[in-house]
Amino acid sequence: MRRVVLVRHGDDPPDDRVYTYMAEAGLNPVVVRPFAGESLGEVDDDVIGSVVYGGPYCPAEKADYPFMLEEHRWIEQCLARDVPFLGICQGGHHLAHVLGAYTGPRDHGLYEFGYYEIRPVEGAEGFLDGPLTVCQAHFHEFGLPDGAQLLAESDWYPQQAFRYGTNAYAFQFHPEVTPAGMRRWQDAPWAHFGKAGSQTREEQDRLMALHDAAQHEWFMRFLGHLFPAKMTAAV
Repeated sequence: MRRVVLVRHGDDPPDDRVYTYMAEAGLNPVVVRPFAGESLGEVDDDVIGSVVYGGPYCPAEKADYPFMLEEHRWIEQCLARDVPFLGICQGGHHLAHVLGAYTGPRDHGLYEFGYYEIRPVEGAEGFLDGPLTVCQAHFHEFGLPDGAQLLAESDWYPQQAFRYGTNAYAFQFHPEVTPAGMRRWQDAPWAHFGKAGSQTREEQDRLMALHDAAQHEWFMRFLGHLFPAKMTAAV
């Protein structure tokens, strides 16, 4: 079976929008957790796409977490073979790092934890039709690699999404997170409540109710473009 490899950095259940889309489109999602010692192997002809999710690790800490070297090797192979690739938050930072860009905290120290507006940049209107309020959970940023196209920005974090080549994307935000997933994050020990810039739980719940449906609709269209159902799951 050909497969789309989903690289996870935690043990959340597979109820996010990426996994759900892949399964419904017949694309054979296979979850691999290098942080837990699972091997990614090689990007061969059976790999028709890959998504690297978010997590608590920073690419600059790869000496302390050697599994990230495995993920960087994987991303390099995806780029070399032009395999459709999406990096979400930490995964986007990995892509930026592999391409030589900065990843790490911004000087202002503000957190985005909740639902925040992003906007298309000039020349990238096809990525977003207009402003979109999306799920966020971070306090680091990635820079824009040489040769990449910036796609979206926000007030506090000017690099919210970029494309490299035709098939590799990095997102700072988390459109894959459903309301159920966000509620798990709200209850997690690491939840950034009380940090500068973070929203209260009440504000998050209010904005989730207002904007999650539009986020879902936009992300399903994006996934359908990058990972179309016609990518057969059979050899």
